[in-house]
Amino acid sequence: MALLCRRAASSLSVRPYFAYFRFFTSSAHLSAIKRPPGSPTFYTGRAAFYDYVAALERAINHTRGTLKILQLSPLPEFALRSLPSPVSAWKSKDELESALTAKLSASRHRRLVQLLNQLNDYRRIASTAGHDDLAQGLDRVLEMFERPDKEQHLRRGQRKPIVIDEHGRAYAYGARKTSSARVWVISSEYATAAKTQAGNASPPVTEILVNNMPLNEYFKIPADRERVLRPFQLAALLGAYNVFAIVRGGGISGQAGAVANGIAKGLAAHVPDVELILRRAKLLRRDPRMVERKKTGRAKARKGFAAKLLRRDPRMVERKKTGRAKARKGYTWVKR
Repeated sequence: MALLCRRAASSLSVRPYFAYFRFFTSSAHLSAIKRPPGSPTFYTGRAAFYDYVAALERAINHTRGTLKILQLSPLPEFALRSLPSPVSAWKSKDELESALTAKLSASRHRRLVQLLNQLNDYRRIASTAGHDDLAQGLDRVLEMFERPDKEQHLRRGQRKPIVIDEHGRAYAYGARKTSSARVWVISSEYATAAKTQAGNASPPVTEILVNNMPLNEYFKIPADRERVLRPFQLAALLGAYNVFAIVRGGGISGQAGAVANGIAKGLAAHVPDVELILRRAKLLRRDPRMVERKKTGRAKARKGFAAKLLRRDPRMVERKKTGRAKARKGYTWVKR
């Protein structure tokens, strides 16, 4: 039995085994073996998106820890209200998709924007507190996600400031309903004299010309004149400035509102301290209300026709029916 085992062992050759090992350990075969991915997000199918999300979350955690060490987080409510308003101009959804080389659903885009807004809040805190190094580091992180035309995008909704020319005139544009007004506001002689002569006791006089006509001649209704003078009364500047206005379009009431809107803007340019008062009175903003259009079948926009006198009565005489004395009355049978 032992002899048979020795013969069987001698008959088996080890060469095929070593040849098999050399084949699978050759350099060509090792180069063909797939290496493990560098990031665990490879198996999610959206590696680029989750890599950016993980990087933003790490930046948020690091910044939050730094602000806690600096005793800047969390801030009380009054401190948060005193911070400058958040300003952001992130790339659009299509631009982010091209940058990440992946499709973004609405929920993923919302998650990415939430992380960017949180990091932007930390940047506001760092820049306001004077930690420029931390703010610049956050700038480098966020600039990859900001629009290339950020400055133009942020200036798009802002109004141009009213400039006072060399003659001391402030030009403003006012509007109300379909009326528009170009208004020039200039310091009156009373205001100039008050600066040079403190003892001048002459009453203040404001000259207002509308389409080259005095105010009381152009606006016959007292309510319209009160509407024009309301910015002066609220700002306590009655008599300090003269006004010249050119009005076009609409009716008298709309033109009075347009002139008042332009005067309020001009006064805010001359005296910035009264801007808050005029803004709270809603004089610096155009009144968005417009005249409602007339509806078909109605006398006006909503008014119906009074007492149906302007409309034909649709009732007609009912015809006589066969077998009846009239339309509905039957015959009366009398016994004889």
